Amino acid sequence: MAEVERLVTRNFEVPDAFRLSVYEQRGGYRAARKAALSMQPAEIVAEVKAANLRGRGGAGFPAGVKWGFLPAGKEPRYLVVNADEGEPGTFKDRALIERDPHQLIEGCIIASFALGVHHCYIYLRGELERAYRVLQAAIGEARAKGYLGARPFARGHELEITVHRGAGAYICGEETALLESLEGKRGEPRLKPPFPATVGAFGASTIVNNVETICALPHIVERGGAWFAGLGVEGDGGTRVFCLSGQVQRPGLYELPVGTPLRALIFEHGGGPREGRSVKGVIPGGSSTPVLGAEQLDAPLSCDGIRAAGSMIGSGAVIVMDDTACMVRAAWRLARFYHHESYGQCTPCREGTGWLERVLGRIEDGLGRETDLELLDSIASNMLGTTICPLGDAAAMPVQGFLRRFRGEFEAHVLQGKCPFGARFELPPGWKA
Repeated sequence: MAEVERLVTRNFEVPDAFRLSVYEQRGGYRAARKAALSMQPAEIVAEVKAANLRGRGGAGFPAGVKWGFLPAGKEPRYLVVNADEGEPGTFKDRALIERDPHQLIEGCIIASFALGVHHCYIYLRGELERAYRVLQAAIGEARAKGYLGARPFARGHELEITVHRGAGAYICGEETALLESLEGKRGEPRLKPPFPATVGAFGASTIVNNVETICALPHIVERGGAWFAGLGVEGDGGTRVFCLSGQVQRPGLYELPVGTPLRALIFEHGGGPREGRSVKGVIPGGSSTPVLGAEQLDAPLSCDGIRAAGSMIGSGAVIVMDDTACMVRAAWRLARFYHHESYGQCTPCREGTGWLERVLGRIEDGLGRETDLELLDSIASNMLGTTICPLGDAAAMPVQGFLRRFRGEFEAHVLQGKCPFGARFELPPGWKA
């Protein structure tokens, strides 16, 4: 297995890397100093565009192009970092914050210089208590050193970073719901347009980026956009942090070049499935993305590569299921999650997520009907593209993916009047899920 240069996770095994002194010993804040003292904002934006840095939060939109949507001359402007990590299977942002918080802060400084931002908000999932304490301490260190405040790096560009804690709602991972919550309102998505770049936080122009996206900026500024682009594939540069979980021998976080085959991640890095077992299916980008079959393991882990295979790279959360897994049960569990997290703003999502959970539940319990498979597909089809935000799609696409790839298992549940893989796990009496 060839050695892979790690970028955003390079300090993960370094003792006390969350401290400013250790981070600076490892070259930290050199890129921010370079951006502050020897680069113009347009030069920084140009390097990010040249890097082909695609957003690492799910949508995969080119970061530099997104930055270009800010209207000229409109003040104030805000940078909001989306650290509301709630997608099942995703656990990279928490690790990046807890193990290397100054990398995120340095990225925020660089982006703020590039965009003309004087106040950056980091919207952090409320349950991440340790991440909050580590990040607040690191911001305090950076401010004391003069990297934040009235004149960071002796440059007349006042900059502050505020950490805002969410309250555990999945929907606040969607950028406009996040902005509503940041403003103190109910976390509920906005109609678009207008887009946040025009009317975002507090009515001002706002760029929303994921934690990993911002963490890549110091490496791009220090070594150049062309170098970063060369690490990946055409139109999709750099490395990505993949969250490998499920029925695999070595689950964990793996930073690999964009375009690495899915098979390499699972077998070379993750050790493959348990001994004697084979891979049946893989969810490639978090629970909201359609499942892939074992015949698609050679798909490259890039935005376009996974899309060509029939799914999405999403947040880079790869969930492996072996030949003992019940795909109906997996689909039911995901439907149950999305039913619970639907905030009820749009009827197709509010009602459809509940219908999906109930129909899948009765199929798994052996009470399915011959017409249920068509019913599931009809419910999902009527949810797709009919809601203000993507939560309806996030619930519908996995169900359609499981139906498309593993229809035989659904039919077996109905014909046999039971789950061929055994009864589903039930909580003891009095317990709540």
